[in-house]
Order: sequence, then structure tokens, then C-alpha cells
Amino acid sequence: MVEKQFNDKLTSTKEFEHLYPFDSNFTNVNGNTLHYIDKGKGKPVLMIHGNPTWSFYYRHLIQTLSKNFRAIAPDHIGCGFSDKPNAKTYPYTLESRIKDIDCLINHLNLNEKISLILHDWGGMIGLAWAVDHLDRIDKIVITNTSGFFLPKKKQFPFLLWLIKYIRFFAIPAVLGLNAFAKGALYLGSEKTLAPNVKKGLVEPYNSWKNRIATLKFVQDIPISEKDQSYAIVDHVDQQLNQLDESDLMFLWGAKDFVFDLTFLNEFKSRFPRAATHVFHDAGHYLFEDKPEETSHLIASFFNK
Repeated sequence: MVEKQFNDKLTSTKEFEHLYPFDSNFTNVNGNTLHYIDKGKGKPVLMIHGNPTWSFYYRHLIQTLSKNFRAIAPDHIGCGFSDKPNAKTYPYTLESRIKDIDCLINHLNLNEKISLILHDWGGMIGLAWAVDHLDRIDKIVITNTSGFFLPKKKQFPFLLWLIKYIRFFAIPAVLGLNAFAKGALYLGSEKTLAPNVKKGLVEPYNSWKNRIATLKFVQDIPISEKDQSYAIVDHVDQQLNQLDESDLMFLWGAKDFVFDLTFLNEFKSRFPRAATHVFHDAGHYLFEDKPEETSHLIASFFNK
């Protein structure tokens, strides 16, 4: 049984072994140790998670896709079993995330075209890489995320506004109480998650210093031109139309508390003929609510 480091203590994965039965891989990316799953053989499929999840969120897809594909699921720095450096030694910005993914892709020598599965922050990270490497992209599955600025009809959620701008609220709530990751267990899924699934989703964020990424992801959301990641999002927004819509598929949990149908409608205004499947009884954690249905749709899409 492999034991993995959560920085301040060793946490055995025995409790989650039947849910997450994968061999771990580690590599150095830009000075930090990044953990990733690399299972199966065939065309590479790279799954990029968001906040506050980790590669555990993709466990059903890893099991399904690794039968016919090379399923790769990294943990962002600060997440999962990857290093969790402090904000003085790692910037925790969109730019750093894109560089980390690029470093991993180069480390793995992925010379074939790559398919992407994107969720939450993983959408902006993956699409930013994709629009600058169009010749290396095969297919992209986009789920409950964004590739552009906040749509005009969508208000920035008040809770995220508090975390982004009000330090005396964000520090104790997110770092102290782990309210962001724990709250997502109830707001993110339309079904009641099993206790061991809940524990698996939040276990990497088991101490104050191990929750730094969950805070920094929210603080990095670009709302105005003053925000550090604004220029990158603007670039992605402007270049999205370079993607071939026949190679895109949208899977959407309609009851998402942040990335609701407003975001899907914005994507569809740009890619009206792309394959689209809306799950009206699913939320932000789509792959928790609909693991079998989404796995089947994605496998079929990639096998076309």
C-alpha cells in the first residue's frame, strides 16, 4: 500500500483504495513535486481538475478510459498528493498552472495528439494550453467551466466575492474551517455523497497550510483588468473560435451553483453545432452525480 505525503502528515490511502486504486507517479514541475495518475495505453487523455477537487474526482473516468486510452490525471500544485508550497515560493496563478501542465506534457513525451477533459478551473487552464497548441489537440470534453470572462447575464457569486476580496472573512473561513471544500460537498452534488467519497474529496485539504490552493484559486479569478490573470483569460476568450467545434463535446450539470447554464449558453453561442448533453438533475460535481452516463458518452466520443 502506497502512502502519500500531505505535507504535514502521512495519510494512508487504505480507506480509499477501492475508490482510488491507482499507482501514483511524481515528477518535478518548475521546482515542485507534482502527483499524477497515468494508467492504460493508447491515445493520451489528459484530465484537468478544478477547485477544490483533485484527481480523485476523475476516478470513474480513469477506470473506464484506461481500458482503451492512456488516462492521465494530475493534481495541481497545492492539491491532492502534489506539493503544497506557501504563497511566497509558488505564485498560485493561472499562468503558473498552465506552465505546470505544459511541463507535465513535455515530461510524459506526449507526441500524439492529446484529448482533454476539463472541469471548473481546469477549463480555463486546459483551454489556455489548447489555444496555443492547436496542432496538438485531438478532442476536448468541457464540463461546468468557463473559457471566457463572466457572462453579462451572470453576477459574480457573493460567497466567491467575499473570499476574493474580504481577507478577514476568507482566511478563517477557507484556511481555518475548510469551508470552501466542505461546502462544495453539499452545494456541488445533487445526490448525497457517500461518507468515504466526501472524505476522499476533502482529505488533501486537512490542515490550514494544505488549504492554500483552495483560497488562491478563488483570489485569482479575473474580474477586472487589475487582476493578474486578466490578460490570459482575455487571450483565451479571443482565441476560442480557433477550436474545431466538431472536436468539442459539452457535458453540463444544470444545477451548478456557479457554472450554471449561462456559461453553457455562452459556449454554445460560439460552438452551436458541438455535441452537447445537459443533465438537469446534476450539479457542479457532474462526474459524482452521473458517473456511468458521462463515462459512456466520453468513451463513445473519443472512439469516433
